[in-house]
Amino acid sequence: MKQRTTALLLAAALVLSLLATAALAAEGDPDAPASSAVQTEPAEGSGTSAGEPETQGETAQNEDVSETAGADTGEDSRETDTPVEEYIPDPVGSITFGNLNRRMHEGNLQVLSIQENIDILEEIDYDDLKEDLRIQLNDIAKMQWMMVQMGQTGTLAYEKMDQAYDAVREQFDAIKDGDMQEDNADTVRQLKNLQNQIIMAGEATYIALAAMELQEDGLERQLAALDRQLTELDLRYELGHISSLTVKQAQSGRAALSSGLSTLGMNLNTYKGQLELLIGADITGKISLGALPGVSQEDLNAMDLEKDLETARENSWDLYQATEDYKDALEEYNDHGGDYGQTYKANDRSYTQARHTYYSAKYTYDNTMQNFELGLRNLYLKVKDCQQILSASRTALAVEEDNYAAAQLKQSQGTLSQNKLLEAEDKLKEAKEKVAGAENDLFSAWNTYRWAVDYGIMN
Repeated sequence: MKQRTTALLLAAALVLSLLATAALAAEGDPDAPASSAVQTEPAEGSGTSAGEPETQGETAQNEDVSETAGADTGEDSRETDTPVEEYIPDPVGSITFGNLNRRMHEGNLQVLSIQENIDILEEIDYDDLKEDLRIQLNDIAKMQWMMVQMGQTGTLAYEKMDQAYDAVREQFDAIKDGDMQEDNADTVRQLKNLQNQIIMAGEATYIALAAMELQEDGLERQLAALDRQLTELDLRYELGHISSLTVKQAQSGRAALSSGLSTLGMNLNTYKGQLELLIGADITGKISLGALPGVSQEDLNAMDLEKDLETARENSWDLYQATEDYKDALEEYNDHGGDYGQTYKANDRSYTQARHTYYSAKYTYDNTMQNFELGLRNLYLKVKDCQQILSASRTALAVEEDNYAAAQLKQSQGTLSQNKLLEAEDKLKEAKEKVAGAENDLFSAWNTYRWAVDYGIMN
């Protein structure tokens, strides 16, 4: 059963060591022609295993070099994730959401490091590598034949040659059978999935910052309103209409609000620094963010839970990995007799272990599928809920716009004080903030849903 790759960068390191081994093998003996390995003749009367290395060398020599099961490792994520529209660079010290993906691919050190490992795997020429390994096999076989002629059969050096031959032959067969190509394709897919998770984290940071900036605007508006209230309270206190305690309570509330605003400013500086780090910009904590994109009705109408679920399943690395683990466990279980073996292998330890491994993988697979489907369904419902909240917020805004227009008319007629007009203006601003917040929430939910569908990543 094929052993699956579980460590990302380790897999790339193993490929590097494999390429280095192949390069050293190609440099082996510059004076010996590649065809000399198959021109050896068996020693007279040699019925020992000395003939085996020669046969192995000839087998490798006669392999069809063009026989390679090439695997498609998928498109470069830098190409698929880069916006197709014309790229307009952001002004210095600012960033827009539309350029975030590209700037992370160009400036994020983690993404760039992973991309180098992806390039290592995608640039492997399996035909050349197979030919290098074939030459190495023939060189080993030739050296073994020389040792046979020198009477060194059965020595430690000869056994080391056998071990080296078997190791190289395993790599050669892995390429010939397509196993190495398949493993590397899986590793590339896993690495790209890791890249996408980093990009998604960057987008989540951007969206969170947009929400924090909106919250900051709201706190500043509340602080301005409270300052007006304090001015009025001070006047009323001087007139003896209220106690000093009432004034102190209002002042305490202003201090708490001001403290919260300062803390929010600190958090904004921190998260902006993280965003700058993610895009590879100078870390100042002062980067300026563009407005989040809107979600059109066409985008919402295009959502189809059943179709999107099928697409998400195909794109999910987690589901793919769970499926492959399940297949491997099933293959191992069937090799030990499967369900038909339970009547006569109940006491066989290898059988019972294979059986437990299979059912564990099966339950894990089923659980992963169920959680994935539930997660996508919840994301779908979240988008719909955010959509109706936005609609309700816009309705409330329309009412506040009418109220403010009425307040302006009354104030112009002298029947409404300036403070009351300012209060109506505050309510209008608050309604606008709620609409902006609802729009951001809708985009956040929709964007998360698209990540789940297009890349199979839930969070």
